Amino acid sequence: MISSWRQRRATRRTARGTGSDMRELTIPSHFRCPISLDMMKDPVTLSTGITYDRASIETWIEGGNFSCPITNQPLQTLDSIPNHNIRKMIQDWCVENKAYGVERIPTPRVPVSPVQIRDILEKITAAARRGDGDGCKSSVEKIKMLAKESERNKKCIMGNGASHVISSAFQALSKQEPLEKSIEILEEMISAMAIMFPLQEESIKNLKSEASLQALVLFMKGGDLSRRRNSILILKQIISSYPQKATKLGEIQGALEGLVKLIKEPICSSSKKASLFITYHIIASSSNPQRFTKVLLEMGFVSLLLETLVDAERSVCERALGAFDGICERKEGREEAYAHALTMPVIVKKILRVSDLATELSVSIVWKLVKHESEEEDGRAKVEALQVGAFQKLLLLLQVGCSEWTKEKATELLKLLNNLHRDSLECIDSLDFKGIKRPF
Repeated sequence: MISSWRQRRATRRTARGTGSDMRELTIPSHFRCPISLDMMKDPVTLSTGITYDRASIETWIEGGNFSCPITNQPLQTLDSIPNHNIRKMIQDWCVENKAYGVERIPTPRVPVSPVQIRDILEKITAAARRGDGDGCKSSVEKIKMLAKESERNKKCIMGNGASHVISSAFQALSKQEPLEKSIEILEEMISAMAIMFPLQEESIKNLKSEASLQALVLFMKGGDLSRRRNSILILKQIISSYPQKATKLGEIQGALEGLVKLIKEPICSSSKKASLFITYHIIASSSNPQRFTKVLLEMGFVSLLLETLVDAERSVCERALGAFDGICERKEGREEAYAHALTMPVIVKKILRVSDLATELSVSIVWKLVKHESEEEDGRAKVEALQVGAFQKLLLLLQVGCSEWTKEKATELLKLLNNLHRDSLECIDSLDFKGIKRPF
């Protein structure tokens, strides 16, 4: 019993001694990066002969510094050479001190070089010219793999124009007949371009061609969630840069159905915003929007937008209101809006509650519905607007300030509603005015 007690006491002393030794353990100075003063994980040597941790020296150079931090000498080249000797010494030291809680640093992957990237991109270009889908696919897969390895690789890939080369190859292969022959490689290219968002302007120029749009719509309509999401986000970038392409996009068979499906069953918030954005531009930019409006109304677009608006976040709300405003440009759209019981309550609710843009769009919608109300409607839109507090909200809007366009529409609305206002009871939610800044 006494011996066991002595053993336990000796064990405690050893433990205390180990802790003391651990606190005294110091990292050799030549293992530390001169910039971060931390132990180097990926030591590289510059042209001046000084070794740094790769992450630290690359951050230094990216900050616009082209001299050695220690010697202050100008760098003859920005390329760095992996210092395998120092790295091996650090790893051996880590293993020797494993008992003190030191973990061995992993052997870093050698970053891809611009020369390697350019070589792969040249192979993609050559394969696309030959119509060699398999050759393109293997090279694109290699680009994707390298981009996922590290952020540095991704920057190198993007900096050498990978998105332009891949989008150009996508345009070329999307022209092949039948398109189904190139499905696998085109899908791989879409996935690769998604890693490089936002795409460069030159890349978007390639993707706005009719053949490219046809292929992107095909992927947007069906398939796995990843390719549908990537396709709609690429289409959004195209329409952002070239709004006039919205009409061409809307004319592609199945495009509107695919957009409505993504709004109704969104893959993520970004895909829903992109779908609403594109739909709005299809309606707004067309010289004959009636054909698009008719298709959308047949798919229950008004009900879908109102359901979206009930509890949508700010950016989704703004895009949904934009699409609703576009629908109300047409008589058919307004008739559908009149027939829906939620139209006035939901739209008026957004005035002064979401953002300046949402307020402007909401006033525009109410103005269109009230202004263009036919005699057959018997003033129902006006009565509904008053019942949900439109008159008081418009008065407050003029007091707190708004754009000249919105001010003009709000003033006209007040005149249209004034005759009925005296005999009506308005339903006001005090939360609608929460956070409103007084003009005095």
